[in-house]
Amino acid sequence: MQDDAAARDEAAARDGAMARDDAEEASAFSHPPVDPDVTVAYGDHPDQVIDFYAPREPDPAVLAPLVVVLHGGAWRAPYDRRHITPFADFLARRGFAVANVEYRRGAAIPAQGGDGPVAGRWPDTFDDVAAALDALPALVREKLPSADPRRMVVTGHSAGGHLALWASARHLLPADAPWHTDRPAPLRGVVALAPIADFRVAEKLDVCGGAARQLLGGEGEFADRLPYADPAHLLPTGIATTLVQGRTDTVVPQAVAEAYADAAAKAGEVVGLTLLEDVGHFPLIDPAADACAVVAEEIAQLAW
Repeated sequence: MQDDAAARDEAAARDGAMARDDAEEASAFSHPPVDPDVTVAYGDHPDQVIDFYAPREPDPAVLAPLVVVLHGGAWRAPYDRRHITPFADFLARRGFAVANVEYRRGAAIPAQGGDGPVAGRWPDTFDDVAAALDALPALVREKLPSADPRRMVVTGHSAGGHLALWASARHLLPADAPWHTDRPAPLRGVVALAPIADFRVAEKLDVCGGAARQLLGGEGEFADRLPYADPAHLLPTGIATTLVQGRTDTVVPQAVAEAYADAAAKAGEVVGLTLLEDVGHFPLIDPAADACAVVAEEIAQLAW
C-alpha cells in the first residue's frame, strides 16, 4: 500500500510539473514577435542573419553594452529567432543594444527512428555561430552605432545556452577545429540560460529527445565530436560565466547545469550558478516573468 501511495504521489508530482511547464511555455510564446530596427547578413544563406535592436532610451553620452542573443529550440528547424524577439526587445528596453543571431538548424524531416525534426547540422550550426561572432564588431560599428562592442555579453537559452558557452570557448578547441581561435573572445562574459551545457549528462537524461546526439551526427560521431562541441570539455575559459537555471525545469533539468559547474570547478574555474525556485524552462525568456528580470540583472552585472 505504501508503494502504491508513493507511486501515486510521484505521478501526481510529474503531472503537476508538466502542467506548470505547459503554462509557462504558453506564457512565453504568447507575446507577439517584435520586429528589429535593422537586419543584416553575415553570410549568403538565408539563415545567416542578425537582427539588431537599439536601446530604447539611449544615453547619448554613453554607448550601450551589446548583448548577443542565441535562441534555443533544440537546434531544430521549426524554432527560429522570432520566438525570442520579445526577450530581445525586453533587453533593449532595459538599455542594452541587442544582436539576435540566426543560424542554420536541423532539417525539417524526421530524424532516423524518430518522429521529430533533426537537431542541428554538423558542421553548419557551428560554422554560423562562429562566423556571426567574428563578423559582429564590424557590423555593429556600421549598423548599430549606439552599441559598444567592447562591452559584449553573450546569452543564450537552452540549445542557445550551449552555443553561448561554446562560442566563449573557441580558443580551447582542438587545433584542427575550423572554429579554433588563438585567443579568448573579447567578451565581458556569458550568461547561459538553462543551457544544454554537458552533453554526456544531457544524453543520460534524454534531454530534448536525444538532441545533442543528433547535433553531433548520431551514434558513430558522438564521442569523436564531443571535444569539438561539448562545453563541459572546453574549460577553463577564463571568461566570466553565469548559468541561470530554474529548479523545476523539466526540459533541461538542473542536473545538466550543475554538471557543467562541477566540471568548471575541477578545471580550476568558478562559474556562477543562479538557481531560481519554482521556475521552469521558459520564464527565463518571458518578459512577463520575474525570472526574466533576474536574467537582465545577471547580464547587467557583467556588461556594466
